[in-house]
Parts: sequence; structure tokens; C-alpha cells
Amino acid sequence: MKITHQNFSLPSAALALAGFISNTASAGAAQSDWPTYNGTLTSERYSSLDQINTANVTALQVQCTYDTTIKTSFETGLVQVDGSLFGATEQDTFSINPDTCQENWRVHEEFRHSPLKVNRGVAVAGGKVFRGTTDGRVVAYDEVTGKLLWATTIADPARGETVPASPIAWNGMIFIGNAGGDNKGVKGRIYALDASTGKIVWEFYLVPKGPRDKARGPQAKSPSVARSWINAKGFPISGGGTWTSYTLDPSSGLLYVPGGNPAPDFVNAYRNGDNLFTASVVVLDARTGAYQRHFPIVAHDFHDWDEAATPTVFTTKSGKRMMAVTPKDGHLYGYDLASNTRLYREPVTTIFNTTEALKPTGTRFCPGAQGGAEWNGPAYDVLHDTILTGEVDWCATVHTDPKETVENTSVGQPWGGTKDGFGFGKYDDKSQWGGWLTASDAVTGAKTWQFKAPAPIASGITPTAGGIVLFGDMAGNFYAFDSASGTKLWSANLDGAVAGGVITYDTGKGQKIAVAVGVTSPIWPTADVTGKIEVLGLK
Repeated sequence: MKITHQNFSLPSAALALAGFISNTASAGAAQSDWPTYNGTLTSERYSSLDQINTANVTALQVQCTYDTTIKTSFETGLVQVDGSLFGATEQDTFSINPDTCQENWRVHEEFRHSPLKVNRGVAVAGGKVFRGTTDGRVVAYDEVTGKLLWATTIADPARGETVPASPIAWNGMIFIGNAGGDNKGVKGRIYALDASTGKIVWEFYLVPKGPRDKARGPQAKSPSVARSWINAKGFPISGGGTWTSYTLDPSSGLLYVPGGNPAPDFVNAYRNGDNLFTASVVVLDARTGAYQRHFPIVAHDFHDWDEAATPTVFTTKSGKRMMAVTPKDGHLYGYDLASNTRLYREPVTTIFNTTEALKPTGTRFCPGAQGGAEWNGPAYDVLHDTILTGEVDWCATVHTDPKETVENTSVGQPWGGTKDGFGFGKYDDKSQWGGWLTASDAVTGAKTWQFKAPAPIASGITPTAGGIVLFGDMAGNFYAFDSASGTKLWSANLDGAVAGGVITYDTGKGQKIAVAVGVTSPIWPTADVTGKIEVLGLK
């Protein structure tokens, strides 16, 4: 492990006073910071900052750049707290000055690359920086120095399991899970770890745990859902991995976990039943991991339409407590959390041929397995009582493999049931792709405005009290729109796909916007560039 240091900006005394409450986006967290993946633990992504607004946003410009110098799938969420901005690549973790982009420290660890070369960010709390790794660990670094404090293994890289999700922190615990649910025999799990020591507090299997499955920590209480999996011989229960972030309601202590797809992804005839809890939002008691309820989103999924994006929990202007969800199936779902009932399911991208069986001769459908929504979920605009969703508009064709090929795949190997396009389908020509940003009434789901982008929208979506919404697309365009009308107020090309964190903050030197730029990936036809953080402000 290599650690480089420059110009530390965080006084240790101040960190000692910070503690977990202020650092993990509780209800009282400072409005000027962006202290967790989605701004708040409930994932609204709304900022009350208004220095940059509809009247002056045309004066926005890049003020500094932090270049990671690495070509990678740069999808990191960004966290700004305690006077520093934090992010991650697959193998690097870093702290920079949020106003000047000067590096405070950077840690590099050498381990085997994952196929997608991705990490989606960090959590910061109690003077520590937490992240997952592609070799199956969760690690904690000192927030000031970058010194490694502890490491805990929660996944088996020999089976294709990784930990790319951005964790969240609350009440002295870190919440994170394993990915790899597209591999044969891999089962998704979610963990709570003690933030001080890394010890596993509880483990919850998102699909049925069998007698031969490893228990890495105390097992949380879970109902038996094995009857929802009616699998043929040679088709072990597989799926349910998590590869984005999570939502937690501090007022109730409930953790909302977005569950990944079942596997094999595209061949469903040999895994009948509801396949619980894949493609669902599972609600757990954050303190104990005990199951509370679940919301089935995509029933018996056979298009690789994970509920991958973080759910958003919010209270409308009328006082209704709700959850908004955007899975990869191209719809916006709204749920009343008082009655746990679905209020609406509205399309927010192109929907085509979604019920036809997938065949060896090929079946084209929209959205493809890359969304719909990807790893960034919906945002709640407090100002206008609307839900804002970013979507991919890109159709794919899948040619399914015969049963013998799927059955004979080795445990731990990719198990989609197709060899098309890295196992996720053969996509339409890039000239046919696009994206949507949609504003929908939070209570009814009715569209209030919609924008068609020239490339997929997979970035974070950030509405503000200044009446603007900030987002980017995979052609490198970064936008500021009027959040009331959907009018484009400003845009610039940042020379790299924008598909990671989009955050805003004020350290006392004026409101800034930080954007993760540069997704260089085998499954997205984007510009071949290094990952960068661009910090923007007013001229």
C-alpha cells in the first residue's frame, strides 16, 4: 500500500468533537456540507444552498480540477465534510481541498482489478473514511492522514464477489453489502460493521441462505423465502447483490436496501417463483438487521432490471411520508410509507417489448439491462414537491444460451445466460442512445416536465433552493436547469462522461459544485479519459 501526503487541512481537535451525528447527515447536519453519498441518509439529494440560482447560474465556470490520472469507470459519489472533499477510484482513496482541488492525501492499494474497474464512493464519520474494495474487504482510513485503521473481509473475490458500493454510516455502524449476484452461486448480503473496530455486527442474506453458505457474522432475523425459488438441478439460488448505496431513516432506525437481480439474469425458466428478495427494496432494523418488510419492485425479473439505485425517503408538502424508487426497468415508483402501498408506477424512459420471452434467436427490448436508472437514484425537490429522475434510453438485444451451457457454467463465473456484449446484451448503435431527465409530481407521479438528453443520464441529480437542478450525461455535458419549468439555463462539456457524484457545498468561500467526470468502461461507449473532479463556482 502506498500513501502520499500533502497539506493536511483538518485539525484533529475539530474532528474529535465532530462525532457520528454531524458526520452522517442526520436531520441536524449542516446545510453547507454534503456529508454522505446522497447528501442525507434519507437520500433526497436536495440542497438548501441558494447562492447559485436561476438569476446567476449563467456565470458558472470551472474553478479547479483534480485529475486522478487513472482511466477507470469513475462513478464515485462525492462526500464533502470537515473542510475536505473525498472520493475513490477502484484502487485509490483520496481527500482534497474542496475549494482549490489541492490533494490532502491519497492511498493506493494494489489488488486484482474487477471487470468493470469501479468503486462508487466512501462514507465519512467519526474521524474515519470507509470504503469497499474489489478484493472483498471493507476498510477504514484516518480522515486526516489516510492511515489504514482496520480492514474486514465480507466477500470472496475467488467467486467474483466485490464490494463496490458506497457505504453509509449511522449510530456507530457502517452499512454495506457485496456485489457479484450476476455470478453463479453468489448470494447478496448486507452487513452492519462496528465503525470503531470493523467487527461484523450482523449479516442479512438477501436471498435464502443454505446450510453450506458461510456465516460471516451474527445472522439477522429473516423470514423463510426459500419457497419463492423453484430451481432446477444445476441452478443454485443466485443473485441479490448490492452495488450502489443505501438509505436510512434516522427517525425510525430503518435501513432501506436496494436488492439486485436474480441469476441467471436472462434465463428464467429454471428459477421459477418470486425469487425473493431480488429486485426489491428490503427494509431492515438498522440496529439488529431484523427484517421488517419488503417492497417487490420487478417481479420474477428476466431482463437484469435490478433495483440498483438508492431509494429516496421523503415527506411531501402535504405531510405524506413516501418512498420513491427507480429500478433499471425504466419506471418511477411511488410508495406511501404509512400504508406501505404503491401509489404509482410511471414510465420515465422508452419502454418496448418487455413481456416477450427472451429467445436464442434474439429478443430486442427497452430499456436494456443497463437501464432505465443505474446507480444514482431519484431526488426529491423540496421547492416544487417533485421527484427528479435521470434515465438511460438505450435498447438491447439478448440471445439466450441453451440450458446445457447455462447449467454447465462453473460456480463463481458470470451467469447471465447470454454471451452478448459482456453478458449484458447487444446494444443498439450508439447513435440510437439517449437519456431523460424527468420531473414528476411527488404524490401522483404525473410528469411536470421532461428533457431528452443526447446521451444517457446516470449521474447524481441535485436540486437546490436556488431553483436549479444539476446533472450530467455520458456525452460529457453538464447542465443547470430551471427546476420549475425544465428550461435549460446553462451547460458546458466537461470532456468526459458525467456519471458519478454531483454535489454542492459551501465551506465559507462561496457555494461550489463538484462533479465526478470520466467513465472509461468496457460497457459504455464513452470518451477514453482519466477520471477527474471538476469544481465549479460563480465567476
